[in-house]
Amino acid sequence: MLDSETEELASEQDKETPHKKERRAPFYQPKRALPAIEFRNVHLAFDDKIILDDVSFKVNRGETKIVLGQSGTGKSTVIRLVLGLLAPDGGEILIDGEDITYLSESEMMDIREKIGMVFQEGALFDSLSVYDNVAYRLHEKGIEEAIVEEEVKQMLCFVDLENAIDKMPSELSGGMRRRVGIARALTGNPPIVLFDEPTAGLDPPTARTICELAIKLRDIQDVSSIFVTHEMKNLEYLSSEYAILDKDDKVVLKEEGENLCLSNTGVLMLNNGKIIFSGKVEEIRENKDPFIQRFLNGK
Repeated sequence: MLDSETEELASEQDKETPHKKERRAPFYQPKRALPAIEFRNVHLAFDDKIILDDVSFKVNRGETKIVLGQSGTGKSTVIRLVLGLLAPDGGEILIDGEDITYLSESEMMDIREKIGMVFQEGALFDSLSVYDNVAYRLHEKGIEEAIVEEEVKQMLCFVDLENAIDKMPSELSGGMRRRVGIARALTGNPPIVLFDEPTAGLDPPTARTICELAIKLRDIQDVSSIFVTHEMKNLEYLSSEYAILDKDDKVVLKEEGENLCLSNTGVLMLNNGKIIFSGKVEEIRENKDPFIQRFLNGK
């Protein structure tokens, strides 16, 4: 028997745009109504500086939550809290419905198995080849090399870098390093992926490529993600395109129509530790708050 919140979410799913209904996972399970990530009245301060002030939000299954804000507003802190690298001073943080707020480091290891992390600079091991960087998590688990090799090739194919498998990080461009970082984050097929300013310092075409990979994860792999950014182009990319599989099972990106909105993409905006906006992309564009409008216009 589904509770009222589950029934409400199922009802919302039935109202999704037609193309979303075609590509979503073909099942309804009570667990899908359980948020992948949930913050409940989270508070965090360092000495007298408040970082997060009564922050509450949810990331649903297969949803990308774009977290906006200027430097120092707590965006990256959200990711550190999800990973259990910080503990809040108050409130609760749940992953798949499990309260992780005060878990020990050893208890958090099992939680982190569900999470892939894409760092700002790619954070590759310079002494390891692309293959060994992507395989790192699998090698730590002692997985059979034949299985490791197959998965590494699959992940590099996903990010269109299968020909770079034997290269060293020093031989890669900045954008390629980020894509290798994404491939590494995807090993083990984590249902949750966290992006921390993944396009910072990249040229627009390369930044778009990174966003397209995030779209593919969202729409084809049903991954739940938090995408931290201060770049408005990322907001445009992530909210204006969706991915489907064509008849040959190849990924095709399509543009969202003017009168449609992506039901699996939301926006959260932070300022001085507080949420000042939470909703859909078209809603933040129409928001009249002077601070939000200045931010969206890059001022």
